[in-house]
Amino acid sequence: MTHPSTSPGAGLKSLARMSGAMALSWVLLACLPPPARAADAAAVKSPAQVLIEHGLLAVRTDPEASKRDADSALELLRRTPDPDLEVRAHMLLCDYQSERDSAAAQREIAAATALLPHVRRQALRAGVLDCQGAIFETGGDNAKAMVQYQEAVSIAAREHDDEMLAQSLFSRGYLLGVQGDYATGLSELRHADALFERIKKPLHAQTTLNSIAILYNRMGDYVQARRIYARALKAQREAGLQREQAVTLHNLGRVDENLHDWDAARQAFTGSLEISRRINYTRGEAYALRGLAAVENATGNPVGALETLKSAQVLQQQTPDARLRAQIQLARGIAFHKLLRLPESTAALEDAVEVLRQADALGELNATYSELAAVYAETGNWPSAYKRQTDAKQTSDKLLKNQLDQRFAALKVEFDTAAQEKENAALKRQNEADQKTLAQARSVRHLQAAVILLAVLLVLLLAMLAVFQHRSTLQMHMLAMTDELTGVPNRRAVLGRLDPLLRRSDSSACATLIIDIDHFKAINDQHGHPAGDEVLKVVAATVRSAVRESAFFGRLGGEEFLIVLPGADLQEGRRVAEVFRERIESIDTSRWFADRRRITASIGVAVSVPGKDTPSTMLQRADLALYAAKRSGRNCVQTEPTPEPDLGAAVLDA
Repeated sequence: MTHPSTSPGAGLKSLARMSGAMALSWVLLACLPPPARAADAAAVKSPAQVLIEHGLLAVRTDPEASKRDADSALELLRRTPDPDLEVRAHMLLCDYQSERDSAAAQREIAAATALLPHVRRQALRAGVLDCQGAIFETGGDNAKAMVQYQEAVSIAAREHDDEMLAQSLFSRGYLLGVQGDYATGLSELRHADALFERIKKPLHAQTTLNSIAILYNRMGDYVQARRIYARALKAQREAGLQREQAVTLHNLGRVDENLHDWDAARQAFTGSLEISRRINYTRGEAYALRGLAAVENATGNPVGALETLKSAQVLQQQTPDARLRAQIQLARGIAFHKLLRLPESTAALEDAVEVLRQADALGELNATYSELAAVYAETGNWPSAYKRQTDAKQTSDKLLKNQLDQRFAALKVEFDTAAQEKENAALKRQNEADQKTLAQARSVRHLQAAVILLAVLLVLLLAMLAVFQHRSTLQMHMLAMTDELTGVPNRRAVLGRLDPLLRRSDSSACATLIIDIDHFKAINDQHGHPAGDEVLKVVAATVRSAVRESAFFGRLGGEEFLIVLPGADLQEGRRVAEVFRERIESIDTSRWFADRRRITASIGVAVSVPGKDTPSTMLQRADLALYAAKRSGRNCVQTEPTPEPDLGAAVLDA
């Protein structure tokens, strides 16, 4: 979309950062006893604690087993209460329900919140807030999600709990990236990655790197994103982590989609689909089907895309993921467009716009606006086409500017961080050998090379933006100069060509013909305005088919049309006018009029005086000739004599 590629990135948290549910499972894994009590916890584990820890591992392979373990743990805890373990069990159930039933997930959060006044580990409050934020984010309410994550970071930092702080920073950093603040998002994700490494949670650190890859994807650095995903996939396969593999394969497919590498995208989405079905991961299956449908659209099989999307829609109804629904609607709209089912395409695309606009998903929104503009143009709805084309241009400009600004900001963060680290290292190693100093110099040169590379990329992106702006300007100009009903040039366009023709000092005379459809008001009154509109369209098409360069033609308004014949004298103008009159009279009217009444037209002809006439005077004189034709009984051609020689005009006998 970006069409079939869509925006850089991969959907909501569900698939963009190893799923919202997987993010919640991280919270649960982080809720192990703090280091100070680790020895005590290892010494004696209650049956409920064993079940919860087993359920945390099952999240990554068998979600149904994870739910059973949490339910069993809560049953045991009813007899021997432990607020900390109960909160963890409810969070595990929230993890399960978040992808299936938002109301059920909220009930688990409410139960956990009621227990918080009694917990020993106060940082669990941050975990509950993170669960709530993940549900808001999945539902498309990023503003509410950010409030929850901000509070979670504050609580975890205040309690000096590295596990919970790493998770909260991860959630907030990813959402900042979704909202376009890539530099700050990358900074927070790297902070979370460092914390996970320090507390020896390598799988969490690896998944954080995946989210960093997603932000690179959003910034347009697809090659770097693909490299990180490939490394993560290898580690996940070695560890046998099925669910993570399904999500990483989907994200890898999105990168291939953005690169228009359709074979690779199909392979990645197919792999994600197979694993998701094997582990009964409904949400992952729906996203994978959406990806396969996008590949079908891009490779010329819209019928196959619609069949695939039917299955995706059924699965999507089992999850509260709003943006997944929008992505499916976007893919459906593209498929319907390719099949020329334009009303269905419009409905699907407008539905997608509402969700994507709320989520501020600029890439996908730009794709949807562009597709809508094309569909509206094909249906002849020029005002809507113009509006959606304008929306697409504004969205694209905003997206490109944001990518450029944030890329520079991200590079500055990387450069400043690296420079600070190297400065500190230099202070510690100031007495070391020159060899280490040379190594530092080489690192600085690498950073300089990165800056140069980014500058080259900036030039390329600016060139792409200029090309896109030029194309958008041409499209908007075309819409502004075209008559909405008939599709021929409008009054502004045709008079805009006549004016410079008359102003040329070396130009010869030109003839202007005003064509007026006879008794057009009666057609509207007796047969209705739709019939009148069809008459206007057919007359416009008939006349346009007979106009040859260098002549030009347009609609003045109402039932009047203007033809300009450069270099034609009065005799030639009258002859051509008769040709047009006869063509109009020969139009088959059986489709509108039961009595087969004919369409006739009156035509007024005037010839310019080189260097003297203006569009206004030409129209006035042609109008006078047109009135004469009307007075002569209609369905005829009349000419208006030009002024006498002493007024600077050439006189021709009508």
